[in-house]
Amino acid sequence: MDTLSKIREELKKTDLDALLILGAVNRRYATGFPSSDGALFLTRSRAVFLTDSRYIEAAQNAIKNAEVRLVNSVQPYSAQIKQLIEEENVSSVGFEEDVMSWGEHKKWTEKIGGVLRPAQKLLTDLRARKSREELEALKAAQRIAEASFHEILPLISPEMTEKELAAELIYRLLRCGADDISFDPIVVSGVRSSMPHGVPGDYKLGKGFLTIDFGAKKNGWCSDTTRTLCLGEPTEEMRRVYDTVLRAQEAGIAAARAGVPGREVDGAARKVIEEAGYGAFFGHGFGHGLGLEVHEAPTLSPSGKDALPVGAVVSAEPGIYLPGRFGVRIEDVLYLTEDGCENITALPKHLIVV
Repeated sequence: MDTLSKIREELKKTDLDALLILGAVNRRYATGFPSSDGALFLTRSRAVFLTDSRYIEAAQNAIKNAEVRLVNSVQPYSAQIKQLIEEENVSSVGFEEDVMSWGEHKKWTEKIGGVLRPAQKLLTDLRARKSREELEALKAAQRIAEASFHEILPLISPEMTEKELAAELIYRLLRCGADDISFDPIVVSGVRSSMPHGVPGDYKLGKGFLTIDFGAKKNGWCSDTTRTLCLGEPTEEMRRVYDTVLRAQEAGIAAARAGVPGREVDGAARKVIEEAGYGAFFGHGFGHGLGLEVHEAPTLSPSGKDALPVGAVVSAEPGIYLPGRFGVRIEDVLYLTEDGCENITALPKHLIVV
């Protein structure tokens, strides 16, 4: 079953007559077609994709399961959506409340009437459950990222700056086959490795821990990986912290399966860090969903009370961050099943000393 059909089946389970999908990521999810502008109007029996002259020819060639229409100044989005609402006798239209601002909602209501109803959850829940084809696409992005990591390892030296390493990484990601990067790489070294989302600067890597968080994007699908290396021999405490993070990740992975709340997986990892005396230095959650966006549902954190769905692809990334000293994070990506999980990351996790 194609994605558009899946969305329609979920729509039939609601009291909504139609969906209006405006978000770029959700449009791509539904149609497979990337564009910076467009709208998808979906009823239980009809699908219409609207876009402007920049994308109309490409959309007509790419989208086979929906009618494709041109919008312009004479027939803008709102006028055509209103016409479709009248043609299909629609009284309730689901919209993405996480995408549409209050101001946009007001304008749409003025144009098409008070038919809009929140429906973000329908799309969020569907996107959280990856098909086998989507899993393979995520694995392809992961393999590209891993190839780039192996390429940069021999280049790392104490005299290189964080910015220089980040630039090399981006180049290698693209050279290894990425269409884009999932996000700006995090490359932080020495005392700066205690900043979980530090921005690469003009600082020489020097000696000590080096944390690299990076991802490739291929056909819209994102990878996400973190490895912490050490330039020069680590101290006993540095090894202890690294081993604690690794054991915490292993505990979280062992607990990860569909059907359990996200906070239960987080708790398994957090317990290891707390028992080692570093609980106050693990401030973020164990993981997050991954797909067409690098951060999406579900959530594996202390606030993650919902049961994790079968087919979710999530990160596993505990960390310990000692301000002004050093930090460690290790991140893999997991595919959740009823029986456990498949780790789709193939990079080594022992402490690499450069």
